[in-house]
Amino acid sequence: MQHTLKTPVTFKGVGLHGGARVIMTLRPAVAGHGIWFKRTDIELGDAMIPAIYDRVERTPLCTKLVNDSGVSVSTVEHIMAALAGCGVHNALIEVDGPEVPIMDGSSVAFVRGIMAKGVRQQAAPVLAYEVVKPVTVEKDGARATLLPADRLEIDFSIDFDDAAIGQQTKTLDMCNGTFARELCDSRTFCRKADVDMMRENGLALGGTLDNAVVVDGDVVMTPGGLRHDDEAVRHKMLDALGDLYMAGGPILGRYVGEKAGHSMTNTLLRALFETPGAVRPVLCDAETTARLPGQGLVWTEIPLVA
Repeated sequence: MQHTLKTPVTFKGVGLHGGARVIMTLRPAVAGHGIWFKRTDIELGDAMIPAIYDRVERTPLCTKLVNDSGVSVSTVEHIMAALAGCGVHNALIEVDGPEVPIMDGSSVAFVRGIMAKGVRQQAAPVLAYEVVKPVTVEKDGARATLLPADRLEIDFSIDFDDAAIGQQTKTLDMCNGTFARELCDSRTFCRKADVDMMRENGLALGGTLDNAVVVDGDVVMTPGGLRHDDEAVRHKMLDALGDLYMAGGPILGRYVGEKAGHSMTNTLLRALFETPGAVRPVLCDAETTARLPGQGLVWTEIPLVA
């Protein structure tokens, strides 16, 4: 069955690129509502933005949603991953600025906040999207593929020149609380040279060594170092889960990402729904629901990060 939040939960932080203070409140929503954002700082016009793949403005650095009136909200992938990983299907997300707060660069604060308040079951089955035949997109040496599977599996590989990252590969079945246990505390990462370039172009103004893993060659500049030896590829998987949740419901399929990013995952979703016979909607029975992300989540397995 579908789930929503038991009570509202609020998060405060800064936007990664703009650097402004942000207050975001997740509110319960009725069955069938889906995930929507509301810009509470917009007084005139349409402030509602659906979290759906065809409202994504494809950018390389984050996932940005834009409604028909041009109102947008950016860096939504980490909260979307948390909602998917906690099995929340319906929520209204109020945010008083153009960016979701970056928190520590991962989803762990969102997961702990959601599960501390709890979720409640609703009287409607979950609508999932089953991949029926393979779909692949490629660009500039990167590739993303969705293959048929009876649950969501994520297989990701990356390859960076910086020795602190290098080549990393990981495969996970996303059911049985895997997201909370294995991925949710893995932080966004970047090269120091990229940070310098972004700041010269007016981006990453809210980025610090406290909300991103910054590397320079073989050096991890962030205090405390890595949370996992393969934190970088884990974060890529976190991003992929959040971006895939923009399908409008859980995906039943195997996602394979090779050097892929936000824009490519969105391109893949568009290709999936545009390819005749590639995907079909499924009303989940109990057996299928048990294989969805968010099922089997145990509070004591959620990482506790200072």
